[in-house]
Amino acid sequence: MTVVAGFVYAAGRRVRAVDLFDPASFEVEPGAFVWLGIVDPSEDELAALGRALRLHPLALEDARRAQVRPKVEVYDDELVVVTRTALRESTAIAYGKTAIFLGERHVVSVRTGSRQDHRALREQVEASPLLRRQGVDYVLYAILDFVVDSYLPIVESIEEDLLEMERRALDAFLDREEINRIFAIRRDLIRFRRILGPMEEVCGRLEHLEHAGIDAETRPYFRDVHDQVRRVSARSEGARESISSILEASSLLEQHRQGAITRQLAAWAAILAVPTAIAGLYGMNFEFMPELHWRYGYFAVLSAIAGISAFLFVRFRRSGWL
Repeated sequence: MTVVAGFVYAAGRRVRAVDLFDPASFEVEPGAFVWLGIVDPSEDELAALGRALRLHPLALEDARRAQVRPKVEVYDDELVVVTRTALRESTAIAYGKTAIFLGERHVVSVRTGSRQDHRALREQVEASPLLRRQGVDYVLYAILDFVVDSYLPIVESIEEDLLEMERRALDAFLDREEINRIFAIRRDLIRFRRILGPMEEVCGRLEHLEHAGIDAETRPYFRDVHDQVRRVSARSEGARESISSILEASSLLEQHRQGAITRQLAAWAAILAVPTAIAGLYGMNFEFMPELHWRYGYFAVLSAIAGISAFLFVRFRRSGWL
């Protein structure tokens, strides 16, 4: 994929398109700026971008590498903001990267592996009067806000899954597949929190960063994004604690079930011990035994067995063992 959209803006409106391979098209008059969006660029496109904007080689390296943690770097007059995008598909979280290059008269977003479409974002920003008043720093805020907005649905989706599993854990015992699913969610949350922490640092630094492309009036907007990331981080931590609660509840219920079964087995073993003991006693080959030659001895022994067993059954039932 190549350039998605690239235009020169003046007074908040599109003026003309820019050509990535024509550095002259990036030359703009005072008060205007270039907003360029690129998806999965090739090496030639990155090289052309570097020539057009005179980017530092290390800045291009941040855009080239797929696995880069969120960060803010300043190379001469160029501000580079690296963010990580996230989107939950089915039961897994797909990650991507968006590197943003900000200068006094340009803002460039380079997406790698990201499935977020920025066309709706561009339309929303172009319709905002703040674009005319703020410029490139407002575009930077809008892109960051767009990236962070995708975090909250991920946590909400995970929370819904955990609530359903919590209900299942209380109503019935979790099977192996459900337990595997819980630990898969736990792994996803751990990986997700690995990008939330650096993203907090990125937004926190942009709140106070002194740069020619960022006006003091725009810093409160970065503070708002920072608050969003912190809220998502807190909810993700709560989701991880919910996993521990679900596993603990499931374990307690299993222990309770095992204890109930153990009590039942012990009660039946005590009841069955009575006929076993009496039958074992009369099964011995001794000549002189109690009531051995009595006409009703057999019925008396059966009655004793039945009476004692019934007495034990009633006692165990009253105590809740049966």
